[in-house]
Amino acid sequence: MYELSLMCPEVRVEDVSDALDALDALSVSVEDMDAQTDAEQALFGEPGMPAPKEGWNRSRIVALFPDEAAAKQAQALLQLQDFFDGCQVLGIHALEQQDWVRLTQSQFQPVDITPEFWIVPTWHEMPEAARVSIRLDPGLAFGTGTHPTTRMCLRWIATQPANSLGRTLDYGCGSGILAIGAAKFGALDIDAVDIDEDAVTSCELNAQANGVQLHAGLPELAQGQYQTVLANILATPLKMLAPLLCGHVQEGGHLVLAGILAQQADELKEAYAPYLKLEVADSQDGWILMTAVRT
Repeated sequence: MYELSLMCPEVRVEDVSDALDALDALSVSVEDMDAQTDAEQALFGEPGMPAPKEGWNRSRIVALFPDEAAAKQAQALLQLQDFFDGCQVLGIHALEQQDWVRLTQSQFQPVDITPEFWIVPTWHEMPEAARVSIRLDPGLAFGTGTHPTTRMCLRWIATQPANSLGRTLDYGCGSGILAIGAAKFGALDIDAVDIDEDAVTSCELNAQANGVQLHAGLPELAQGQYQTVLANILATPLKMLAPLLCGHVQEGGHLVLAGILAQQADELKEAYAPYLKLEVADSQDGWILMTAVRT
């Protein structure tokens, strides 16, 4: 395969990217041409929301083609277009042949949640220290145990008194990793819900692979009250879901929220104040875990 690399000003990024798609590029990526320099720009946006800008002042666009002839043809056609004004061809380069499956697998190592609780990809041997484990590979849905928010939730689950989780709800389950973790630590009658049908399917398959029982489905599956309610999403949807999530927590039950940056703690406390009193229970790499108990 061959990469066609271009430099484009921000105003040209969308047109050039669309044209590359129309020219049957296998993939198109946009990067900051000035990354790792004093001119580097930071662009921040919420996952699932439109990008704040199409690109950077000087964007590097990289398009992948199946062969050199296709890459050269795309270059020639782009250079004839009016919208290519201000852009520059950086070159066409052959990609080194690699075992992409092996390369991807090498990026995912076993993750220790506690000294005895591990998340282990299926292609790795089980660590000797693991007494409890979840077998999980990267897939379509969020949740492999590497992100601080997931690790904090799992750590909270693993450190609860034995058989205290009771009936459990994992709201926004993604891969199902939290629901599976809860099952490993004695939770009963587990509901795992997500708005993404691919996530529901992923959750079901991962539960089967780990030999645990749970009910996975769309949000309407969640009914009644639970001893443990887990939600690892993001601050904005968590604020909107405050009445719904709190309504699912039974008397004496726990609410566990993640996907929250440390600076968002006060706004989450305010959003949940009419229902439950949230407190920061854990923190890691700028992220926090917040919990509450219904008394």
